[in-house]
Amino acid sequence: MTKIILNQREPGMNPNSDELARVILERIGLNPRKSGATDKMHRTLLELYERSKEATKEKDPKKSVMTVEEMGYFAGISRQTMYDYLKRWLDLNLITKTSFIDNQKVVIGYKLNGNTLETAFEKSMVHIKNNMELTLKYIGELQKIIKNEKISQHQQGRKFEEEIMG
Repeated sequence: MTKIILNQREPGMNPNSDELARVILERIGLNPRKSGATDKMHRTLLELYERSKEATKEKDPKKSVMTVEEMGYFAGISRQTMYDYLKRWLDLNLITKTSFIDNQKVVIGYKLNGNTLETAFEKSMVHIKNNMELTLKYIGELQKIIKNEKISQHQQGRKFEEEIMG
């Protein structure tokens, strides 16, 4: 199970794309949690977007795909470390795993879960909303179970009293 940590960071006045990408990743819990791990994770998000735009423009879906090695390169981390971070990206439904054949070789990589950052994020929002709605149903069920348990305990207490008194 992945833990997603949402933050309330705000951009400064007139942010550039790097700063805003950093803020977005921090707000949705995709920044590295260890201090000093990498401050370049946002570059992976920006590159995913650029590749998605190019793929759409050239009508070549392969161009939107990044391998884990490439993602790690943009983030300034090793391939193995990037694998550790990928789980959160996938759990949020921001990116999807994909594969294609290139020169008779299977290439496995990841791409934005939409043609734009906005559509990918909207899919993440739906994913999170569905999780919250299911959690709300669990909360309603929990309240019902607690109420029934208390009623049952109360009735058992009465039966016990009747047996002792009776």
